[in-house]
Amino acid sequence: MAFSKGALLHIIFLCFTFISWELEVEGVPDYRDALAKSILFFEGQRSGRVPKGQQITWRSDSGLSDGSLAHVDLTGGYYDAGDNLKFNFPMSFTTTMLSWSTLEYGKKMGPQLQSARVAIRWATDYLLKCATATSGRLYVGVGDPSADHRCWERPEDMDTVRSVYSVSPSNPGSDVAGETAAALAAASMVFRKVDPVYSKLLLRTAKNVMQFAIQYRGSYSDSLGSAVCPYYCSYSGYKDELLWGAAWLYRATNDASYMNFIRNLGANDATDIFSWDNKFAGAYVLLARRFLVEKNQAFQPFIQQSEDFICKILPNSPGSSTQYTPGGLMYKLSASNMQYVTSITYLLTTYSKYMATAKYSFNCGNLLVTSKTLRSLAKRQVDYILGENPLKMSYMVGYGTNFPRRLHHRGSSLPSQTIHPQTFGCEGGFQPFFYTANPNPNILTGAIVGGPNQNDFFTDDRTDYSHSEPATYINAAIVGPLAYFAGSK
Repeated sequence: MAFSKGALLHIIFLCFTFISWELEVEGVPDYRDALAKSILFFEGQRSGRVPKGQQITWRSDSGLSDGSLAHVDLTGGYYDAGDNLKFNFPMSFTTTMLSWSTLEYGKKMGPQLQSARVAIRWATDYLLKCATATSGRLYVGVGDPSADHRCWERPEDMDTVRSVYSVSPSNPGSDVAGETAAALAAASMVFRKVDPVYSKLLLRTAKNVMQFAIQYRGSYSDSLGSAVCPYYCSYSGYKDELLWGAAWLYRATNDASYMNFIRNLGANDATDIFSWDNKFAGAYVLLARRFLVEKNQAFQPFIQQSEDFICKILPNSPGSSTQYTPGGLMYKLSASNMQYVTSITYLLTTYSKYMATAKYSFNCGNLLVTSKTLRSLAKRQVDYILGENPLKMSYMVGYGTNFPRRLHHRGSSLPSQTIHPQTFGCEGGFQPFFYTANPNPNILTGAIVGGPNQNDFFTDDRTDYSHSEPATYINAAIVGPLAYFAGSK
């Protein structure tokens, strides 16, 4: 069959259009755009006095009296999720993961490296206040969870009691102290070259907080009860945070006393999860780096622990204990599942990176696991989040055109002060803005929500916080993988 030149050009045009349409539908992720937005999200979670140059313009000053009930300045930091509370346990984990992302993938971040440092410093400035305001005391949270959750109001309008919580020698919190030490130690390396004075302050404070965590053993859940439970209970105990904190201080200092502490701690629990609560897997991967990248034979035991964890994650592994949705998303727990997806994905890309450096592979039973095996699984998780899923839904707000519009998030769901200067009051936001099917008036750019259910279904329902609420720790863990794939293009 012969075609005229015009017909051939028309066919080529149609083919090109179809391919372009296919790519758009299937989604070729723009990892650089997603990376920028994943970091921008943190501006929407800021507590304290918002600086000039704030890009998320519907947010403004809030929590300016935080700490006053204890006669200290605890302004700043981040609200953990869709509420107006500051919980230092997940905030410190968020900070550690942002710092680790920057340390591992900073060279791939391009212009976002400075944005990541700003996001980290917003947290560490606050954590330094918490660690140094009162001798012998570590402040670990601001805001009354029960009172806050009874209200639906903007952070700028907060009129609930801003209770202050702390741990001390008589009311210990090795878990929150260990995580705070990890955050400060990791961040000290981020700023080592660009701000050495600040870096030394972070490291000096990290050492003091870690000493406190070691010397006064106990769980902050026991010390603070309903102030932190059931919201951010330390369900896994505090031994994982002691391991995690010591591992970060060892990386930051090379002080052998931290390695001796790790050896004597006996923290070798098997695990198939990684989160703000359970740090075992993260610590194993962090310590395994010494063997894979630096060829230090003393760290070989952490290789086995890291690989035991990975074998529980890989879908084709004989020892897998991880469920996947029909669309291929890792599925750990029904409440805010995406936090586990991003945190575990971070460990997959990072261990893959270490394996590639060492030209190393291992086996899960009869399954050969290479660097590419982990990279492939990690990419599937990231791409799913960015829209390559059965619903063609981007679970990152503001990325693509089809993304969640009804976030369980007070600031996003209520008109800004520019639009509505009057306060709403504690319960004033519920009827017109919480219980409505209308989209949120403010776009919380970059926020990743709790995600779909085990069948890849997502309702985009503001009242369904398990699936529609964003959180700082969901985003912090995806920054590294996004930078990894952005730099691999």
